[in-house]
Amino acid sequence: MPEDPKTPPTAHDRRLLVYVALFLLVLFALIIVQFYKIQIIDGDKWRRAANRQHKLSVIEPYCRGVFYSNTAVKKGHPEKAQAFVIDVPKFHLYADPEMIPESCRKDIVKRLQLTLDLSDADTKKLAVQLEKKSRSRKLILWLTREMHDNIAKWWQPYARSHKIPRNALFFVGDYKRSYPFGKLLGQVLHTVRSERDQATHQCIPTGGLELSLNKYLKGEDGRRVILRSPRQPLETGTVTKQPQHGSDVYLTINHHLQAIAEEEIAKAVLAANSTSGWALMMDPYTGEILAWAQYPFFEPARYKDYFNDPKKEEHTKLKAITDPYEPGSTFKDLTIAICLRANTELKKQGKTPLFSIDEKIPTKARNFPGRGKPLSDTHHYSYLNMYMGMQKSSNVYMATMIQRVIERMGEAWYRKALEDFGIGTKTGIELTAESAGLLPRLGKMYPNGALEWSKATPWSLAMGHNVLVNSLQMLRVYGIFANGGVDVKPTLIRKIVKKDGTVVLDNTSAKPSRRILDADDVREINKAMRFVTLPGGTARRGNIPGYTEVGKTGTTEKVINGVYSKKDHISTFIGFAPATKPRIVLLVAIDNPEYKYTPGVGRNQMGGMCAAPAFREIGLRSLRYLGVPEDDPNNDAWDKEVKDLKALFDKWNH
Repeated sequence: MPEDPKTPPTAHDRRLLVYVALFLLVLFALIIVQFYKIQIIDGDKWRRAANRQHKLSVIEPYCRGVFYSNTAVKKGHPEKAQAFVIDVPKFHLYADPEMIPESCRKDIVKRLQLTLDLSDADTKKLAVQLEKKSRSRKLILWLTREMHDNIAKWWQPYARSHKIPRNALFFVGDYKRSYPFGKLLGQVLHTVRSERDQATHQCIPTGGLELSLNKYLKGEDGRRVILRSPRQPLETGTVTKQPQHGSDVYLTINHHLQAIAEEEIAKAVLAANSTSGWALMMDPYTGEILAWAQYPFFEPARYKDYFNDPKKEEHTKLKAITDPYEPGSTFKDLTIAICLRANTELKKQGKTPLFSIDEKIPTKARNFPGRGKPLSDTHHYSYLNMYMGMQKSSNVYMATMIQRVIERMGEAWYRKALEDFGIGTKTGIELTAESAGLLPRLGKMYPNGALEWSKATPWSLAMGHNVLVNSLQMLRVYGIFANGGVDVKPTLIRKIVKKDGTVVLDNTSAKPSRRILDADDVREINKAMRFVTLPGGTARRGNIPGYTEVGKTGTTEKVINGVYSKKDHISTFIGFAPATKPRIVLLVAIDNPEYKYTPGVGRNQMGGMCAAPAFREIGLRSLRYLGVPEDDPNNDAWDKEVKDLKALFDKWNH
């Protein structure tokens, strides 16, 4: 007889139902716990694993700051931005080897070789990278936009036809330094290495302004997330962090003036058959460096060629600040300046001055305290006044004047006066590796036990010996003469500006500065210097046609193996033009000119022979470019003064 469907469940059935319900509840609880563990406790772990499989985080590169030329230097012309160096967009080719079938790898390598015209060696390296077990391998660096497009042209249809994810090969953008003017300003700018720092991904400067201003130029990379999917191309990735671009630097250097200086210093070095040479041009009122040329040149784009060759590496440094030298006769202007300064101080105190400008000073060879032999000049002079002493570059005259300074003012006063002109201290130019030079100290000793400041030191200093200076220090001294006696601070930077227009640093505003020399004393110094490039002077070849100029030559023996060499010299000419209202102050240095004598011409190694002509040519071309009107079109502005001085000289010395 069939069972009644309405029969109530037995106790056993109810227990069974409870067990099933409890089992399902426990199972559901376990699922909830496991879900909680996966989603909450281990959520980050599995999220990272998923991201590794489906997402790729790539760098969104920053743009390094740009260096701009000083286009404002030529008044009345539009200030159109002109870059010395820029960051050009480039691409790096990457691959995801695990997404590329082994059967396609050789074919892909072959296509890349043909597209980019790779060498066999580079092709082999490429093949090795595609065999790596990795989700991201760097294949080829610094591709141009054209190379990028040529690869994409064949790769996309190839990937589609072989059912390979399109982003199995992908590009990462980057920026590379480019130089519109090539070698121009190479030693000052330098560059950055092609490989970045592995930890910070920052550019690695090789020197120059790239290094000293790196904190302004550098930026911060952003991030872009790319989905790893055949249907998700690289370009649609999402930027999760915007890059922070570097600040732009507006230099004081003008590209036209720099080109003039580089062309002429190269000619001068080759003509003198010397090892190297440099030229620095500065605005004497603002301290802005308008040109800084050095030959042989350094080409930033080929930096590896230089740093891998010890001989070429020498040309990567800025010798104008790294290589101090004895200034020789260019220091005599400073000697006269200090004597005039002492005169002015004594007059203010109501005391008798040291000397008068027109005083007839005996200049025959004579002994000075501490010297073992008489001091003499290259030519015999019986008597000279201040103008003649400068014109003839007399050692005896300078030593005689400094002897009077020491007797009346003291050695400490003399040394302090030299310090006031910046001798023995760095100029503070915005570059690394500047040498402070050497100014002997009273009471201090060298490591060998000898006194730095001996009894003979003042007389050596008067002639530019027993002191070391860098070229920028001497340019600064002559800048003080040119601007009327006010201290001037050399600078390479006009302003630094962020990409959003925020000014980080501004040097363009006029800054008050301390007076170093009385204006009347400066006029007398400059009057004395102007005879140097005129008939009877030591640097006729430095005379700038159509303009008045003042300056001084210097020729000093270099110390080789601890002794002065008669055949190794550094020869210089420093001056400014126009004389009455200077626009530029200019230094030219020729390092190791060939030691030779040319009949009818003179000694090649002398500053008046090898450095003065470069001063003339750079000065002439620069003044014309700047639109400075000629102030001596017939080159006869000072004929009367020259004739009068010669007549007096002949009267005293014949």
